[in-house]
Amino acid sequence: MPDSQPQPSPSSSSSSSGSPSGSSSSSSPGQPEGTALLLCGARLTDGRTVDVRLSGGRIEAVGTAGSLTDGGNGGPGAHAARVDLCGYLLLPAPAEPHAHGDTALSADVDGPVSYDTEDVQRRATEAALLQLGYGATALRSHVHVGDVQGLGALGAVLQAGRSLRGLVELTAVAMPRLLTGVAGADGLAILRDAVKMGASVVGGRPDLDPDPTGYVEAVLEIASEHGCPVDLHVDGSDPARLGRLAAMAGGLRPGVTLGPCGGLGRLPAEAAARAADQLAAAGISVVCLPQGGCGGADDRGTAPVRLLRAAGVRVAAGSGSLRDVSNPVGRGDPLEAAYLLASRHGLRAEDAYDTVSTSARKVLGLPEVRVEAGFPSELLAVRGDRLAGALSLAYSRIVVHRGRVVARTSAVREYCNSAAAAAPDLPRQGRGEPS
Repeated sequence: MPDSQPQPSPSSSSSSSGSPSGSSSSSSPGQPEGTALLLCGARLTDGRTVDVRLSGGRIEAVGTAGSLTDGGNGGPGAHAARVDLCGYLLLPAPAEPHAHGDTALSADVDGPVSYDTEDVQRRATEAALLQLGYGATALRSHVHVGDVQGLGALGAVLQAGRSLRGLVELTAVAMPRLLTGVAGADGLAILRDAVKMGASVVGGRPDLDPDPTGYVEAVLEIASEHGCPVDLHVDGSDPARLGRLAAMAGGLRPGVTLGPCGGLGRLPAEAAARAADQLAAAGISVVCLPQGGCGGADDRGTAPVRLLRAAGVRVAAGSGSLRDVSNPVGRGDPLEAAYLLASRHGLRAEDAYDTVSTSARKVLGLPEVRVEAGFPSELLAVRGDRLAGALSLAYSRIVVHRGRVVARTSAVREYCNSAAAAAPDLPRQGRGEPS
């Protein structure tokens, strides 16, 4: 896709790579926090063309195109910055429920991945900005703790999150390697320290521990102690083990997420359906990774999303590895994840987008977003007029977080002069004002 990626400085309040056709200069991503913003002429998925006024981090009003003024509740004489979204589809912003910030962007590094704190912070920051440019205004990053990494990688990812505050919400999952037996004692201590340090989710890979059931028990105990969610890497190819996990984790609040569960897709249909019913009964969410796995060949394959959704399981889609050794070409684009679920797994475009937006936000414990008054102003504008087309050709994007433009990607397609290129009824994107 011919996108030009926004590359803001970590300390910057903006990210920009050009402006959309017809946008005013007052709508640059440098818009101060707290000011109102008026999005003009956006198209919604139901076909309406609307103006949307944002203020105080929320959607203040939605009206027919041209019906809203740029005043608001910002006080006497307050005026909103204006963004012309003619030709854009306005959507709830995506969220990224499964990233790996500590190893991201390390595929081209010679030798072992560096866990120097400065290197990890730089990679995690750049990866978060790349995904923000694609539209994800909230990200959950799984981070290894213990062993060689200690708590250094976690500290670096948490610091990256602090440096990005106001641009994107970045939270961390602590992933210890071992939690059982003599060797797991250090892992237990480090996991508790990781939560105290700021990891808001506990997780890991139970299948790598000599006692996977004991590993899950330890994670659930620590999660219960601290009242935090659980997010575990599980392949799902062992239905008996998955059933035990569902029985152990059922009802835990604030929730349990499993991913990528690619092995579920390799099970016989009856066994997979039974496992899906167990996950649904336990209230466990599944995050699939249609763009590729993470952490090894065992994670390859995509969970059977239609089967899981039919059973009542909440299914979100994440990116997994972003250009690390597990997926050297990982893109981290949530719209690509939705596109793959629609094109390869038979989901309707609306359901596919739900996995990277509404369902992903629920997995992250975030409030719902709709393009309606009163909802959080976490929005993505994509050039196009239909959702299916946006998933196919999502080149130009404008990202809104907490009511202000924080990232912009503007792509222009041009053709050489010819009779075909000059035909007035052919679609085009140009630099000038819309006709």
